[in-house]
Amino acid sequence: MGTALDRIDLKILRLLQADGRLGNAEIAERVGTSAATCHRRMRALFAGGVVRAVRALIDPAKVGRGTLVIVGVVLDRSTPESFSAFEAAVRALPTVLDCHLVAGDFDYFLKIRVSDMADFNRLHSATLIGLPGVRQTRTFFVMKEVIDNAPLAL
Repeated sequence: MGTALDRIDLKILRLLQADGRLGNAEIAERVGTSAATCHRRMRALFAGGVVRAVRALIDPAKVGRGTLVIVGVVLDRSTPESFSAFEAAVRALPTVLDCHLVAGDFDYFLKIRVSDMADFNRLHSATLIGLPGVRQTRTFFVMKEVIDNAPLAL
C-alpha cells in the first residue's frame, strides 16, 4: 500500500483478524465509517497486499491432524541452488504448514500436522529425509500448543 495505515485501517485489520466472516456493513458500523468508505478501504488493503487472504481456521484434531511436529532441517550445502530445490520440494507437501529459512544450527524449520506419531514416522522415512539436499533432521513433537496462529498485534 502506498500510504501509511491510519487508525481506521488498523481497526479494520483487527476486526478481519478476529472474524474474517464479518461483512462490510458490520465492519463499517464497528469502525464508524459508511459502508462505501469501508468497502473502498478494504479493497485498498487487499489490493495493496496488506491483507493477503481471508480463510477459516480449522480445528486440526477434528480433521485427523491433531499432532503438531516441528522439524529442524540441515542441508548438505548452503547454496542458492540447494535452498531453491529444497523449498520447491517442500511447497509440494500438503502436510507442511510453514517452512522458514533460519539462522543458527538449522537451515529450515518446518511446521507439520499429522494424525499421530506413526503417521509422522511414515512421512519422515518416505519423504522428509529424501528431500533435495537434506543432510540431517531433528524432530520436535509439540506436547502443548500454548499460542498458535495468533493475530498480529496492530
